[in-house]
Amino acid sequence: MKLPVRNSEGKELRTLEVDDSVFGIKPNMPALHQAFVTQRNNQRAGTAHTKTRGQVQGSTAKIRKQKYTGRARQGGIRAPHHVGGGTVFGPLTRSYSQALPKKMRRLAIRSAISGKLADGELIVIDQIAFTVPKTKEIVRILRNVGIERSALIVTGESDRRVLASVRNLQKTKVLPAAHLNVVDMLNHTSVLMTEDAVRIAQQLWGAQGKQAAPAAPAPRKTARARRAPAEPAAEALSPAPVQEELPPPSQPAEAKPARPSRARAPKTAAETLEVPVEPRAAKPARAPRRKAEPKAAEATGETAQAEPKQRTRRPRKSEGEG
Repeated sequence: MKLPVRNSEGKELRTLEVDDSVFGIKPNMPALHQAFVTQRNNQRAGTAHTKTRGQVQGSTAKIRKQKYTGRARQGGIRAPHHVGGGTVFGPLTRSYSQALPKKMRRLAIRSAISGKLADGELIVIDQIAFTVPKTKEIVRILRNVGIERSALIVTGESDRRVLASVRNLQKTKVLPAAHLNVVDMLNHTSVLMTEDAVRIAQQLWGAQGKQAAPAAPAPRKTARARRAPAEPAAEALSPAPVQEELPPPSQPAEAKPARPSRARAPKTAAETLEVPVEPRAAKPARAPRRKAEPKAAEATGETAQAEPKQRTRRPRKSEGEG
């Protein structure tokens, strides 16, 4: 894609070849919205804080007794409906920061740049150079290139003179190309970029700016690699020196008597023979017990009957007696 390059007078000088992956893609609206919301949330301080009824100063005693006063029931003076009481569900100190994936952030920036170019709101100028900061000069350049409303001026590197010339203008902001973001591009109607800023933008967010993917890590060895046998040293390869034979000693040393072995001798064949076991003799059977002979009276058939005891009745006392 080619973009026209203008000078400070608004005349077209030449065309500049740009990367289509930065300036010619279809804007991704969901990514733009998510990047805008994330950046705005990250700018929030989140320092607002209110006190609840447990944090304000005051007594916790009951104001008056519960009944028999004819007035409303009340607790302590820290209650929210009292003057100087606590706040219910008020804001507390918190962080509103959000994280955005790197690929989504890069896609959002490219979508914003491409959308500005598609709407005719992106203008490329050769350079913005000042010897002395002048606000009138910036206003003249903006009018010459056709910018009448809010503008975002993007330079290659940070320039203090351009910044000093713009800071008195409303709805006008200066940024270096490395700090280009979605919120500033969407909050300003027109974007004025220098040639250096276009080149830096292509390096940062274009296909050329993509870093090479890191090499895949080597597979982890599950087992230890076997060590190769070490090469024999030079000393081991050389022939061993021949040792001189010593003469035998004149008196041989006395040999120590061998200790008796504690090993158990194997059993002989006679010991291993099994000895037959004789069965035990059976116990003699017991004779049945004889019943006791009946008594003489039982033998004759007569049974002794016990005489019933006679119960004597005590006579009643008459009325006249004691």
